[in-house]
Amino acid sequence: MEGCNFTTLSVFIVIAVGIYRWFYRPSKFPPGPRGFPFVGVVPFLGSYPERTIANWKSTYGSIMSVRFGPQDWVVLNDYEAIQQALVLKGDSFSGRPPMPSFLDLASGNGLSFLDYGKKWKLQRKFGLMTLRGFGMGKKGMEARVLEEAAYMNKEIRKQSGKPFFINRTVSNTVSNVICGVVFGRRFDYGDPWFTGLLRDMDKRFQTTGMFMLLVFMPWLRHFPPGSRMVNDLKSDVGRLIDDFEKEVKQHNSTFQKNDIRDFIDAYLDEMHQEKETFTMEQLLHYIRDLFEAGTETTTSTLRWALLCLIHYPETQNKLYREIVTVLGEDGKPSMSIKDEMSYTFAFIQEVQRYRTLVPLSLPHCTSQDVEVAGFCIPKRTVVVPNIWAVHNDPNLWDEPEKFKPERHLDAGGQFVKSNFVMAFSAGPRHCVGEQLAKTELFFFITSMVQCFEFLPEEGNLPEIEKGTVGSVFAPLEYKIVAKERQF
Repeated sequence: MEGCNFTTLSVFIVIAVGIYRWFYRPSKFPPGPRGFPFVGVVPFLGSYPERTIANWKSTYGSIMSVRFGPQDWVVLNDYEAIQQALVLKGDSFSGRPPMPSFLDLASGNGLSFLDYGKKWKLQRKFGLMTLRGFGMGKKGMEARVLEEAAYMNKEIRKQSGKPFFINRTVSNTVSNVICGVVFGRRFDYGDPWFTGLLRDMDKRFQTTGMFMLLVFMPWLRHFPPGSRMVNDLKSDVGRLIDDFEKEVKQHNSTFQKNDIRDFIDAYLDEMHQEKETFTMEQLLHYIRDLFEAGTETTTSTLRWALLCLIHYPETQNKLYREIVTVLGEDGKPSMSIKDEMSYTFAFIQEVQRYRTLVPLSLPHCTSQDVEVAGFCIPKRTVVVPNIWAVHNDPNLWDEPEKFKPERHLDAGGQFVKSNFVMAFSAGPRHCVGEQLAKTELFFFITSMVQCFEFLPEEGNLPEIEKGTVGSVFAPLEYKIVAKERQF
């Protein structure tokens, strides 16, 4: 009888503690929905969580807490909230949470998921300085991108105006730019090593829907299909790291301090001087970050841009007329004439706003207890900026659901750079490859539109409202026709 009473009491205590922990929130913590035990609000998020969360702003405000699985995250749901947290108090909001799904893949290395601190600052400073030169003195950034644009257009011409899937061509092009930065050379599009590299990276982004569930509810990684997916991702990452290691060893065997050829050489040079944070494992995952982030984001943005061209032919005509007026039929684009190509830059900025590529950005976490907008957010709280909500805020944009490049031009037709377009996030952790990505988008779009008129496959206008579900909002696969322009 006494044992039975003890068991009943124990169960009661466990239930009471569970209920208390479920409803407990720290003092002055942002309000928000809790959902159900174990899963939180995940069942209510739908295919596009950022849009659901943006709708909750009317109930809970610009800064809210949202319970993903067993944990409360803080979501910054408009531009002002993001500015107050990530920019004005960037030192307090620039950490990376210790999420098992990311730790499994990066082992605490690289740059994207490295926590805020001395190591991250040194690695980021190195990356910014190295990428700024892009080519390490051998070739300038513009020369490398122009060279790859020529290869891309040659590949498109091979389609002879017939419908084809352009995603592989664009991915090859963008990845080869990264190859130029990292390895100091480009690869033929049919090279077995190069195609294997892209195949392994593709698999990483084809599983984003399930991967996001693992991010929200880490305990799912212990059960199928989560455990199977984690093991598959580990294998894919392992192959990438092995491939990169072979490249690094080859570089090391021919390294000369007075002849820095590329990113790997620059990093090896740092390793010879500073061995605490500049290590082989860190270099290998840094390279992986550059390839994964640099390839997927720019490739998907270009694919959205092409979709916009075929959905809005008048926009394509305006773009082409500006390009021919400024460059002629065969002139080469240059950043030195960007002020003369206002509509081109307005088009690119509108693509980035209209189809937000990373809607919830990457997760941040607080590095200390911090107060923002009257709320107290404890140390190590996960914080997510809702970039989609900013890009679709009716207080910032007239008819945000519509594609209108002209919204980024002033009364005189000049391009106006908008702080409200946050394609590269904000604050200390904004994208390290921002300048490279902007250069690629300008050169590749200009070069393609100069050479080709892009049309939909007859009777089949591709989907533009829907995209992939997960951390990256990429276009669904589609066919396109590239009609070569006759001069």
